[in-house]
Amino acid sequence: MSIASNLDSINASLPENVTLVAVSKTKPVADLMEAYETGQRIFGENKIQEMADKWEQMPKDTEWHMIGHVQTNKVRFMAPFVSLIHGVDSLKLLQEINKQALKNNRIIDCLLQIHIAEEETKFGLDENELNLLLSSTEFKEMKNIRILGLMGMATFTEDQNQIKKEFTHLKSIFDSIQTLQTENCELNTISMGMSGDYQLAIACGSTMVRIGSSIFRGR
Repeated sequence: MSIASNLDSINASLPENVTLVAVSKTKPVADLMEAYETGQRIFGENKIQEMADKWEQMPKDTEWHMIGHVQTNKVRFMAPFVSLIHGVDSLKLLQEINKQALKNNRIIDCLLQIHIAEEETKFGLDENELNLLLSSTEFKEMKNIRILGLMGMATFTEDQNQIKKEFTHLKSIFDSIQTLQTENCELNTISMGMSGDYQLAIACGSTMVRIGSSIFRGR
């Protein structure tokens, strides 16, 4: 199957309200261009340097999503062009994104990463930390970031019931913070679900899925 036909079949399976992020990390620009020529415009990378290199080579209407864990000292390298940062898991990181966005005269869209998995290795805020962050004065004063919603990653397991429980938990947290909408917080996005579990994620309320291997698989 070609990248184009993989994309066509995935897009055909997605409801209209769900955005597809093509996870293109480690893939050559030629593969991304094949996806681009099929109509895909949103690509997800997990290393800032690789994303910056591809940004320089790809058409400028491409949207770049940072889906990996972000180190504060690397934010400046993507601040001129990144469209959405998925994995914001601390006030300190948000402050740095706000600072670099201001330098570039931009507002950078972000998702707050929530820890929903049972694995310790996954990053993210818990519900209490999320509420503290969103109600803090520091957050309300940030003018160059905009929180669009939440992101979460389920436990890496074959147990569909557990994955469903974790996705449902993220959706309930998302619903519970709807009253916290402010100028820099427009909650409309839940990013959850990858190649193996995106259909379950959508059934649980996901509006953005990150799919890589099902699009770009070994060629």
